[in-house]
Amino acid sequence: MRAVILNEQKPMEENPLELKEVEKPTPGQGEVRIKVNTCGVCHTDLHEIEGDLELPSLPVTPGHQIVGTIDDLGEGITDWAPGTRVGVPWLYSTCQECEYCKSGLENLCEKAKFTGKDVDGGYAEYMIVPADFIYSIPEGFPDLQAAPLLCAGIIGYRALRLTDIHPGQNVGLYGFGASAHVTIQVANYWDCDVYVFTRSDEHRRHAEELGAVWTGGSKDDPGTEMDGSIIFAPAGEIVIDALRVLRKGGTVTCAGIHMSNIPEFEYSLIYGERTLQTVANSTRQDAQELLQLAAEIPIRTDVEVYSLENVNKVLNLVKESRIRGAAVLKINNDD
Repeated sequence: MRAVILNEQKPMEENPLELKEVEKPTPGQGEVRIKVNTCGVCHTDLHEIEGDLELPSLPVTPGHQIVGTIDDLGEGITDWAPGTRVGVPWLYSTCQECEYCKSGLENLCEKAKFTGKDVDGGYAEYMIVPADFIYSIPEGFPDLQAAPLLCAGIIGYRALRLTDIHPGQNVGLYGFGASAHVTIQVANYWDCDVYVFTRSDEHRRHAEELGAVWTGGSKDDPGTEMDGSIIFAPAGEIVIDALRVLRKGGTVTCAGIHMSNIPEFEYSLIYGERTLQTVANSTRQDAQELLQLAAEIPIRTDVEVYSLENVNKVLNLVKESRIRGAAVLKINNDD
């Protein structure tokens, strides 16, 4: 099969990913093999490739927003059948035995493994995944449109939920890429007013098309305070901008897995029982709830489609914030 390989962490401008022919993997006990149809391209992939995140070993195949069909079953699998269309997200597996797992916080499991980081991911024609960590894809979502739901959608949903937003309140979104363009649709469905802070004129237009009541830069005055905000951009200085327009008792949630240093700021910005928190990964419950909600709304994902051969090109475009919506690799399907 064909697979994209990362052999060495280096700047994306050096085109570090290589498309190779490798042996097709075989599923073991409790695992299934997925024929990958599409795989979304995520900012986290950039952090892995460029060395912002430590990888347990190299080489590795990135990619963790996967839609495909079950191609083969390992021993002991009775709940899934070959040919079933499924999704694979960032959370690849957990121990299911520790305090975190037993208390509903499996996203914090110390032994958790993550797709495309600890194990080979979806920038390939086939992959292996534990059967307990795959999800049925709702009808009505073609493979290309479903892929961004598997990370951008799930993480945005968890961030929005942890921000504790209620109907009628103001939500601030800082950065407007793949995750934010899904999150705004959930917030609107929950009857919230969404304010989008981004420096890109194209992303502002996109946000307005999706229902933003105001768009501007992170330092601009939206004319009102936010009840809660989510920071998608990996820039620590935005935390200060977000706190500056946050209402007392509100929450700023940082949704990224990596962020530059947060500058020193005055205590008054967080005083008034304002909360600053992060999202760390996601749970299986998050995935199930988001996919159900995606069908209910229904969420519309805007995607730009690329081939495996263009993987370095598309990741450079993601790095330069030149993607409208989400970038998706088309791998095995004919959609």
